Amino acid sequence: MPNRKLRIVADGFTFTEGPRWHNGELWFVDFYTYTVNKVRSDGSVETVAKVEQQPSGLGWLPDGRMLVVSMKDRRVLRQEPNGTLVEHANIHDLCGGHANDMVVARNGRAYVGNFGFDLMGGADHATTSIVLVNPDGSAQVVAEGLSFPNGMVITEDDNTLIVNELFGNKLSAFDILEDGTLGPRRDWANFGDIGDEPNIEKRLGTATIVPDGLALDAEGCVWIADCTNQRALRIAEGGKILDEVSVAPNQVFAVALGGAEGKTLFLCVAPDFDEGNRSAAREGYVAATDVDVPHAGTP
Repeated sequence: MPNRKLRIVADGFTFTEGPRWHNGELWFVDFYTYTVNKVRSDGSVETVAKVEQQPSGLGWLPDGRMLVVSMKDRRVLRQEPNGTLVEHANIHDLCGGHANDMVVARNGRAYVGNFGFDLMGGADHATTSIVLVNPDGSAQVVAEGLSFPNGMVITEDDNTLIVNELFGNKLSAFDILEDGTLGPRRDWANFGDIGDEPNIEKRLGTATIVPDGLALDAEGCVWIADCTNQRALRIAEGGKILDEVSVAPNQVFAVALGGAEGKTLFLCVAPDFDEGNRSAAREGYVAATDVDVPHAGTP
């Protein structure tokens, strides 16, 4: 596997997440400054919104308005043309914990994951759901029984949702039905059953991968942020590992493909994911490296 060098794209942040390549620019959120940011062509960083209850997943409606997950109050916000944020959907009662990552399909339907339990408070693991938010803001649960559904992508043909199960040691896939709901869950790549073990440390100790953020390429493979293993992995359907990018001694929590040719892999990097540690320091950054196969699908 190539020994790729990393370059810093943006630094001095608390905990970067949700990278997206949109309209020729890199967008990302920073958890504990509560900001949505984009990197300008000159390399400077512009703050485009502030989400007081902590931002996460990003996406855009067909008319260009941005959607952003507001984690702690479990809402999806929409940025209006004048820059203000308004409530697009309140999904509080449909989530088992903080709302988290999101992918917005080309037709404006948004799929939102959530923690399922109080991760930062040390609660036991519990499975949870994926919520569909329609363009009109109505919402419903469309999948259940997932272990911390996190990074999500939609394939190029708009027919399949692939989702990382962070504490499940696997990636799962769902057919997207005509009304936006999801068919039955199936394995996309499974690295071993962890079962019902409630202790997070034990689950992490058993897992081969800890898949956080996700990006899809033109060969139908995915890049995942294998967060606690200090690496990003390129994986084929079925689980074969094809490529690896190390961020040691740090950890990587999200990835995106973008750049002019779609062959830049962006990585959100920090020393750990502990809220107390990350909110007290500015050690988070976004790095980049060049890869061989370009971006595909959504985001």
